[in-house]
Amino acid sequence: MSEKLSDAVTKAWVRLVRARHAVVSAVEADAKEAGVLPLEWYDVLWDLERHEEGVRPFELEQRLLFAQYNLSRLIDRMVDAGLVKRMICPTDKRGQMLFITDLGKKQRKASWPHYARAVNTHLGEKLTEAETEKLAALLGKLIER
Repeated sequence: MSEKLSDAVTKAWVRLVRARHAVVSAVEADAKEAGVLPLEWYDVLWDLERHEEGVRPFELEQRLLFAQYNLSRLIDRMVDAGLVKRMICPTDKRGQMLFITDLGKKQRKASWPHYARAVNTHLGEKLTEAETEKLAALLGKLIER
C-alpha cells in the first residue's frame, strides 16, 4: 500500500473534512440560536423513537450519526432532563435498555422543523437536486463496508 496520495485524493479528503465541519457547525449554530435540542441529543432521540422496543447503549453508539465518545454521560444528562428512560434488559439483567419518553418525543418533534430548515439552508440550497443525489451516491460509496 502506497503512503503517497494523489493530489485528487488529498484535495477530496481535505474538502470532505472541511465540508462536514462547516455544514455541521452551521446547523448546530442555527439550532442553538433557535433554542432547540443539541444535535447529539436530537440524534439519540431520533434513533430511540424509531426503535420503540428499546435500544441497548452499544447498539445506539453504532448507529449514531455523530461520534459520541462519552455516550454514557450524554444519556445521563438526557435521563436527568426526562427525555430518555433506562430499564433493565429483560434478557441480560446486567444490561440496560434505553427508551424515549413522551417528553423526548415532544421535544424531538418540536426541534425537527429547525433542523430541517438549517440542513436545507446549509446543504440543500447550495446544491441542485441532481448534485445532491450525486453527492449522496458518492458518500454512500465511502461508507459501504
